Amino acid sequence: MDELPLDQVRTLLAVVDEGTFDAAAAALHVTPSAVSQRVKALEQRTGRVLLMRTKPVRATESGQVVVRFARQLARLERDARAELGMAQEEGGPVRLPIAVNADSLATWFLPALTRVPQDPPVLFELHREDESHTTALLREGQVMAAVTSSPDPVAGCTVRRLGLARYLPVASPAFVARHLPGAGAGEPAGRAGLERALRRAPVIVFDRRDVLQDVFVRSLTGDEDAAAGPLRHHVPTSEGFCDAVAAGLGWGLVPQPQAEPLVRSGELVLLLPGRPLDVPLYWQQWKLDSPALSLVAGVVAAAAAGALLPGAPAWSGSGP
Repeated sequence: MDELPLDQVRTLLAVVDEGTFDAAAAALHVTPSAVSQRVKALEQRTGRVLLMRTKPVRATESGQVVVRFARQLARLERDARAELGMAQEEGGPVRLPIAVNADSLATWFLPALTRVPQDPPVLFELHREDESHTTALLREGQVMAAVTSSPDPVAGCTVRRLGLARYLPVASPAFVARHLPGAGAGEPAGRAGLERALRRAPVIVFDRRDVLQDVFVRSLTGDEDAAAGPLRHHVPTSEGFCDAVAAGLGWGLVPQPQAEPLVRSGELVLLLPGRPLDVPLYWQQWKLDSPALSLVAGVVAAAAAGALLPGAPAWSGSGP
């Protein structure tokens, strides 16, 4: 296979990052014509269309492979500079883009990052995304690592199991009294009526891709076509989601660390004791000999071991 000229690879990355050929030219201090020629030459060399000429420019599936290679190359260069004592002069602080789901971010992930040594400084560029979709950012080369619900490695990545994130089905006492008769009674008492009620009652979801509440309803009914009710409030933050459930807007599945104190205080009612929903989480990262990335991976794994549950899930699903 022909070599990939590094100037052409870096130019493609600049176009994707900057969004247009003109902006990439300004960032690279060359003319837009030179940028266009380099991209065309790279496409001819690979025999693939690498960019969709939209606004902003987007990488094709083949282009994502080259973009990922370019980012890995840049990461290795920065690490080499750091090991040679050149980081402060040329490479600056180590920057790590990581994709993580909102619930992990709101509970255990940020405290984990505080344990990463800062000599030399490590700067985190966090991308919030549903854990069932974070692998897309890895595949596109936008991040170097991700907390994900997928055990299947993205090409060029390794996978490490982190544990189980447990969610509890809860609602406010006033909401339960109005919409969910039989809630909190346990099994089998009130179970059938509650299952029917959950399919009609207002529900809180993170966004339009959040299917966690639907998965929970299906786990109760055994009906693959079952879903939570059509009356849905969209609340796209982990803290706001919990607040919306506590305020009585709807029922929802709240991360155990957020839900348990509110259940103990009586602000929330556990709808079905003994029926949590567990989401397996994994750490995927690029296969790079990067000291900073390896350090962060170890810190994240240690924090997850203390914050998440081990073993097989009680009931599995995927959520925000």
